[in-house]
Amino acid sequence: MSAEHVRLHATVSGRVQGVGFRYSAQDVARRLGLTGWVRNLRGGQVEIVAEGRRAVVEEFERFLRQGPTAARVTAVETVWSAASGEYVSFGVKG
Repeated sequence: MSAEHVRLHATVSGRVQGVGFRYSAQDVARRLGLTGWVRNLRGGQVEIVAEGRRAVVEEFERFLRQGPTAARVTAVETVWSAASGEYVSFGVKG
């Protein structure tokens, strides 16, 4: 795997609100050393922006496709791009 830094912008659908998804995502992202944020959307989805080394962000994406135990992920839309480097930590928005 390349050590390049990338950005993942993901929208996760399914039963992903009210099940601890945002805080689980924050815990996993921080453990992996990623930066960015996670927030709930009005339509019931969860939106995530994560930056870090490609292999590590890919590992985080695998978590997003499963979610925490109480979640039921039905779809994950992803957009990959170069990392901006604008974030210094990973947090929950809103």
